Amino acid sequence: MSAGRMPADFALLEPAERAEPFCPYFGRCGGCTLQHFAPPSYLALKQELVAEALRRAHLVADVAVPIEAHGDGRRRATFHARGTAVGYMARHSHDLIDIAACPILVPALESRGPALVRPIAATIGDCDVALTATDTGLDVAVRTERKGVRPERLTLLAQRSALARLSLNGETVLEARAPALRMSKAMVEIPTGSFLQATAMAEQTLAQLVVEGVGGAKSVADLFCGLGPFALRLAETTRVFAADSDRAAIAALQKAANHAKGLKPIAVASRDLFRDPLAPVELGPYDAVVFDPPRAGAEAQARELARSKVKTVVAVSCEPRTFARDAAILVAGGYRLETVTPVDQFAWSMHVEMVGVFRR
Repeated sequence: MSAGRMPADFALLEPAERAEPFCPYFGRCGGCTLQHFAPPSYLALKQELVAEALRRAHLVADVAVPIEAHGDGRRRATFHARGTAVGYMARHSHDLIDIAACPILVPALESRGPALVRPIAATIGDCDVALTATDTGLDVAVRTERKGVRPERLTLLAQRSALARLSLNGETVLEARAPALRMSKAMVEIPTGSFLQATAMAEQTLAQLVVEGVGGAKSVADLFCGLGPFALRLAETTRVFAADSDRAAIAALQKAANHAKGLKPIAVASRDLFRDPLAPVELGPYDAVVFDPPRAGAEAQARELARSKVKTVVAVSCEPRTFARDAAILVAGGYRLETVTPVDQFAWSMHVEMVGVFRR
């Protein structure tokens, strides 16, 4: 495929490699820029994004065909409201594209999202609204730069829309019930602004790859653990230590673990792993370590792991370049990169998740 080593913007596709875009906003909206790729060429491009990053880091590894994890669609979306328009920004622009529905979202958000944001914007003016579909209802987080906006003006809207929770600039306006998602045997309440995988299927797929990579480890450290989608599933069979700098997420994980039945012990800690990674002596008790950092990667923690005696490391990443950098550190420290599996949850975009399994 000619698109393999060039940005998709400039990809020259053969007719057999092309598909008819399914969204009426394609070409104007800044999202889903790969809709014109037929499935085989699309997956090949995602696979090549990971393989090219590894080659640039002078690593040799077989990259698996990406696992499609779109599921029912994305369960999170942020809509922008400017004047009477509600939607997403145009490509490489701050111009807003007004949309009626977004076909890549879960049914609870596809058409309801824009319809829900419009009365919010009509009430308080220009704003950005993040929507999350949870098992207990919609979580709506509104942000605005306007001064003097009274939160109570949104209360009636939240009640009429039967929202689980509505917040304004990080402060809860109304919570009818805690937004929560089931992870393994636990129900996890979602703090405002906490990270969540874009699709439920991707969360499950990544967790399955993590559990398989860890294998029969009897003690596991889950670093950059967030709300615990891996820790809670790992705890079905093994003791887990979970750490993250997001205090609200750590508290939610601890509460969920405390109320869940049938899980092994989960110890949690709030810790900045960029500035204060676990040292080799702290890593000593663990048979395996999992890390899933933000796009910046886990360079400091990877360097400590390279000096440790941990037998297995499972690295999860949403950025091929920093994944490759961290992988090179581990390989230089004596690890072998056993498998690399891309996971495609950001449908029709240039983003790709990946899971790498390293063994000493």
